[in-house]
Amino acid sequence: MQKPNRDDRSNNVERLEQMVENTQQNIQEANETADNMNLTASQKEQIKEKNQHRQESIEQFQIEIQEEKAYREGNELQ
Repeated sequence: MQKPNRDDRSNNVERLEQMVENTQQNIQEANETADNMNLTASQKEQIKEKNQHRQESIEQFQIEIQEEKAYREGNELQ
C-alpha cells in the first residue's frame, strides 16, 4: 500500500510568487490587447472583468505568501 504524500511546503512561497508574476503579466497583456485591437465594447468589458478577477487572485496569492512565510519561519524555530 502506498503512503500518502507528505505535505511538501518547501517551495510554496516561490511557487506563489511566480503565480503572482504570471498573473500580472496576463493582466498587462490583456490590457495591451484591449488598447491595441479593434474590439467591441462587450469584448473590452470581458477583458476588464477578467482582469478584475485576476487582481483578486493576486490579492489572495499575496495573503497565502504571507501565511507560508509565517509557517516557514515558525518551523525554522523548531
